[in-house]
Amino acid sequence: MPSEKRTPRRWRRFHLDVPIRVIVHTHRKTSVFVGCGNELSEGGIAVTAGVELRLGDETEIEFTPPYSNSPIQIRGVVRNRAGYRYGMEFVAGDEPGVCRQSSA
Repeated sequence: MPSEKRTPRRWRRFHLDVPIRVIVHTHRKTSVFVGCGNELSEGGIAVTAGVELRLGDETEIEFTPPYSNSPIQIRGVVRNRAGYRYGMEFVAGDEPGVCRQSSA
């Protein structure tokens, strides 16, 4: 069996366990789902949440990093999925900057 070559990751991953909110906007409604952030990198986050998302779906992700008291809200796109664990890539929004502190 030939050995598989793994492509090196662009950013280092950090393991964490933080509560997370996944906010999904559709043309009909906005839904909020609670989940858990499992791994974080400069480019995205791994999220486990009981929601059905497809590859390419855009969401908002809100979480409070460890040792912080200010929540962060950022846009994300589903890039991979294994069950209810999603690889979310951070994407820039229409406003300047990639993320903002939430007022919640």
